[in-house]
Amino acid sequence: MMNKINKMAFSFVLMLLVTWSCVNDDDYNVPSPGDPEIIMIPADKITTFRAIHERYEQAINNGNLIATIDADEDIYLEGYVVSSDAAGNFFEELIIQNKTDDSNPDNDPRLGVKIDINVSSLSDTYEFGRKVYVKLSGLTIGKSSGIITIAKGEGKRLEQIQEFEYRDIVLRTEEVATIFPKSTTLVNLTEADRNTLIKLVDMQLNRFELGATFASESIDEFDGLRTLESCNSGVSIIMQTSTFSDFKSLIVPQGQGDITGVFSRDFGDDFNVIIPNSAVDVDFGNTERCDPMELDCGLAESVGTENLFYEDFESQSNNRLIEISGWTNYIETGSEGWEGYSSTSTNASLGRSARVQPASSGDLSNITWLITPAIDLDTYNDVTLRFKTSNSLADSSFMEVLYTLDWDGTEANVTSATWGVLSAAYVVKDSDSFVQWFNSGNVDLSCASGTMHIAFKYTGGGIDTFDGIYELDEISVDYVP
Repeated sequence: MMNKINKMAFSFVLMLLVTWSCVNDDDYNVPSPGDPEIIMIPADKITTFRAIHERYEQAINNGNLIATIDADEDIYLEGYVVSSDAAGNFFEELIIQNKTDDSNPDNDPRLGVKIDINVSSLSDTYEFGRKVYVKLSGLTIGKSSGIITIAKGEGKRLEQIQEFEYRDIVLRTEEVATIFPKSTTLVNLTEADRNTLIKLVDMQLNRFELGATFASESIDEFDGLRTLESCNSGVSIIMQTSTFSDFKSLIVPQGQGDITGVFSRDFGDDFNVIIPNSAVDVDFGNTERCDPMELDCGLAESVGTENLFYEDFESQSNNRLIEISGWTNYIETGSEGWEGYSSTSTNASLGRSARVQPASSGDLSNITWLITPAIDLDTYNDVTLRFKTSNSLADSSFMEVLYTLDWDGTEANVTSATWGVLSAAYVVKDSDSFVQWFNSGNVDLSCASGTMHIAFKYTGGGIDTFDGIYELDEISVDYVP
């Protein structure tokens, strides 16, 4: 009797094991990176990234915020994953681009999109380099934080693709490709480069942020925003790191080198950012930094009782180049210089101000200088400088306040003179509100000697990622008699 019971128990256990082994493991677990998935999509059903971008632009031209793809439109988008949430710097999104490299950029430009998915740990399924097909039927195309996004949609709103459906929409193939980022400089980036993997060469962390972590400072609420600058052009961009990333507490490397990441926009769509997938994407191994010469006498406690010169640009004409006796308005590259400007809009001028606006100029680069009259530091005591600046979405363009002690006053020798940075002067930042005007502080010049000129130098261009507006006003140089 006992043997019969044992045989029945064994048969029952065996039946359970067989049944368990027949369950499809994919119903309960995400596929491992090695699981092959052979997907064959007919070529006539595959659309292009350019067509996706054009659908969105057409919708905008027709007065719509999103473009909707009909549910019966059987089309797919083929791309490669260039984002990874493995280190926590991306969340509930996939960034895919159409190419593994930047070959043939003129006839077949490299483009990308974001896919908005209400699922975390997407890199477990769609790791970096994974080739995917996105089934577009019934989806929508819009902009989220300034970048082209594919998602679900209701009315005029983008909504996330949900967990129960995402694996039927983003189809995972067996191919994991090697992705070669576009190696470029900031001045050559355009809007088309957003949502794609780029490598910025010869970059470094801004000298005023040395020692900062990626994203664990007291000011970092959701993201750490660190200013990176080009050693070749001086142009800057913000590196964005989530406060939920696993490398947030690491110190940003303090040398110079290259950074690889996704070119994007910040959450509020106010400025360009580069988002690394992990800390190893920031390769600043060269210990030789490219910091400029600086003059830092600090900020003076008081303003001198006498004024050497004051300029508020009220005598200038709107949209005409600044022309003031003793001042130099020098256009180094491009066609745009400092002009008179007056506005009562939300980013109003201070009466009339000086402004640089290269948008629609068609110039790849605009570099322009507004240089003060000579300041004799040996004749006047306790000389100080004050001014105000504002911007309207700087878009990676920037303004510097420079000084020289050896310029001869001629335009021909502006760039050959020795220029340094007045580091104590505050200039409006790319991340500052474009509504406000910011005071420079009472910049002390008394630790220098000789004849000084001060330059307000703008670097930007006519392309859409580099065409920010800067405004300048109420420049005052004072001294103690």
